[in-house]
Amino acid sequence: MKTSPVSYISGCLVVIFIIFFLPLSTHAQHYPFPRHTSYYNHIKPSQYTQDELDEHVKLFYDKWKSLYLKNGCEKDQYYIFFDSDNTITVSEAMGYGMMIIPMMAGYDPDAKEYFDGLFRYYKAHPSSKTPHLMAWKQIEGCVDADGNDSASDGDIDIAFGLLLAHQQWGSTGEINYLYHAKLIMDDLTGNSAAEGDINQDISTVKLGDWVTSGEYMNSTRTSDFITDHFRVFSCISEDSTIWDGVIDKCYDLVAKMQTDFSPQTGLLPDFIINADNNPEPANPDFLEGELDGQYYYNACRDPWRLGTDYLISGDVRALNAVTKINNWLYEKTGGDISAIFAGYYLNGDKAANWTDIAFTAPFTVGAMLDSTKQQWLNDLYSNILYAKTADAGYYGNTIKLLSMLVISGNYLTPTCDLYNTVNENLTDNKIRIYQKLTTGNITIEHGITLTGQDLYIKVFNISGNVVYNQKLKNYGTTDISIPCETAGIYLITIFNKHGTVLKTRKIGINN
Repeated sequence: MKTSPVSYISGCLVVIFIIFFLPLSTHAQHYPFPRHTSYYNHIKPSQYTQDELDEHVKLFYDKWKSLYLKNGCEKDQYYIFFDSDNTITVSEAMGYGMMIIPMMAGYDPDAKEYFDGLFRYYKAHPSSKTPHLMAWKQIEGCVDADGNDSASDGDIDIAFGLLLAHQQWGSTGEINYLYHAKLIMDDLTGNSAAEGDINQDISTVKLGDWVTSGEYMNSTRTSDFITDHFRVFSCISEDSTIWDGVIDKCYDLVAKMQTDFSPQTGLLPDFIINADNNPEPANPDFLEGELDGQYYYNACRDPWRLGTDYLISGDVRALNAVTKINNWLYEKTGGDISAIFAGYYLNGDKAANWTDIAFTAPFTVGAMLDSTKQQWLNDLYSNILYAKTADAGYYGNTIKLLSMLVISGNYLTPTCDLYNTVNENLTDNKIRIYQKLTTGNITIEHGITLTGQDLYIKVFNISGNVVYNQKLKNYGTTDISIPCETAGIYLITIFNKHGTVLKTRKIGINN
């Protein structure tokens, strides 16, 4: 049903601007695939050209999408299929999907539609403990299961994915990606150690928001050391010291494990306990199984996560940690890729008799950091490239795709200046946002000539919904009339055409 620009509700005139003043969206992306990010010192598989590496990613993405990207639960929702028992998805899978899809924008013309559908699914399944984090698991029937609470890695990747979406498409459309990313970031840290996914007392990543006290408070999962994400969070957070502290704590714990518990191998355990004062690998059956204190199906992701952080940031701590693992693996196998197994004890003994791409693909990312072992990297890459998709399942195939994005140079990370750049004209003495006491209208007053730049005003209510959206007028004043909105707190935000927030102000409206 079409909406008239002027409606009468309960005898009160409501002027509806949203239908007519939304900025047009072409779904154009700002960083289309392939884009070839500038990494710190590294090598790539030398037996293939850059164009061939890009083509490998595109072909495997198409296969991955056909297997795991599902339209379901609601017609405007998508989820990443977790092909195990009666589970349809988990927040981990949603986070992976919400990273992959924006990175493939430009190749996939429907990337924004898919991402928005993933976002709607995430929003439909909030944690019961922390509203902007995600319930970690859904089963057939699209219902939450096994505790309606969160798992940290899923929450962290979802926030990062929203920042990628903001970088690709801006936040002036139907979904304000940046706004929702910041909501997740706020909930990740919470107001105390007992809230969210971060233990602020000791700067560790908790296992999820379900950890509020007891033995798990000082425990952490090494695969949640997603330090390249934390760097971006630090860029746009109002308190960067929180995320900087988490980064340092992650690397302190990595160094402690490698020095005291795996000096010969550099391998990291799935879980660490006593992170407050005496960190050590978890005991058997700490949370998931007898290998909780060994290098198994959680820690297998560490060379990919930490290796990516080095490639993006150049942090020598990441380089040292991953190089230790890579050197040990090369010596352990004698350079024979077929001798890599799906799990190891920290002393280097194998903990499984099978292979799994979930281990080999992250090892391949790690091998990019050592220029002295080009053939080793080449062999590792060929191994994962030709691995049979049917042998891996959701977990292995998704980690493979994410690793291939890094290996090919197509990993996208949000740039800090995109979030922090403020037009020098938009200073407090150049632009004012205030409420007129006589009318209750909100007024934006400025003395800026907007030649060659479009700026937009959005008003969000306390629930994060857009109640007003209009282009800012050129020089002078813009009045926002919402006299029939519910009294409460509103966020007045000014964006540029890319969705970058340039100025905000909270205003309380009393009607």
